[in-house]
Amino acid sequence: MRSYPDHLPIWIDDSLPPHFPPTHLALDEPNGLLAVGVEKLTPEWMLESYTQGIFPWSGDDEPITWWTPNPRAVLFTDQVKISKSLRKTLNSEKFTVSFDQAFLDVVKACATTTRPGQDGTWIRQDMQQALLQLHQSGNAHSVEVWYQDQLVGGLYGLSVGQMFFGESMFALMSDASKVALVTLCQQLKAWNWPMIDCQMETDHLKSLGATTLAREEFEAIIHQQTALVVEPHPWKVKPI
Repeated sequence: MRSYPDHLPIWIDDSLPPHFPPTHLALDEPNGLLAVGVEKLTPEWMLESYTQGIFPWSGDDEPITWWTPNPRAVLFTDQVKISKSLRKTLNSEKFTVSFDQAFLDVVKACATTTRPGQDGTWIRQDMQQALLQLHQSGNAHSVEVWYQDQLVGGLYGLSVGQMFFGESMFALMSDASKVALVTLCQQLKAWNWPMIDCQMETDHLKSLGATTLAREEFEAIIHQQTALVVEPHPWKVKPI
């Protein structure tokens, strides 16, 4: 069994197979810094981290840092909130929604779309390459929102077992990212997937029904859901 120092952040030895220290060792500061290390993000490191409730978050020219917030933001798929204005947008059929039709375009849009108070992106080049491999293996998926055949919004994330780990979203038109998330929630609910990991709470997510769970409760759910077997099937938007 590996031992870890009692000081943080913990440096990870990436010459060994992917492995992380216990999440209770994370700092109590706002976002739960746990560890630093791994020269390059790979599908193996990303899958191991997400199934342990950990995610990477750092820029291209920074050491890779690993985080596990407490509490954790989540959205239960049967508790999504749809405002009157959003309901009107959904009913208008203004947008067309698809799954897995433009995965890399969604990832790149999430990486390059300007966000208030954010300088640069955590969606590093090595992360984008790892995500593409995970998409090809069926462990990463995208939701696309189209307006007149133009990609105007969407989101992407990882899926393991019957658990979806949301990574990022973008919108070039009002309500586009909300339409993506609501559609995903409705589809996951129909598949009996109970929860989306949203990582950290934002006003945008709260407006859609996101809540928070203590780290221990969050981890109990993801350990259960990621262990479930899912029959391979195409990710397609189906009538609900």
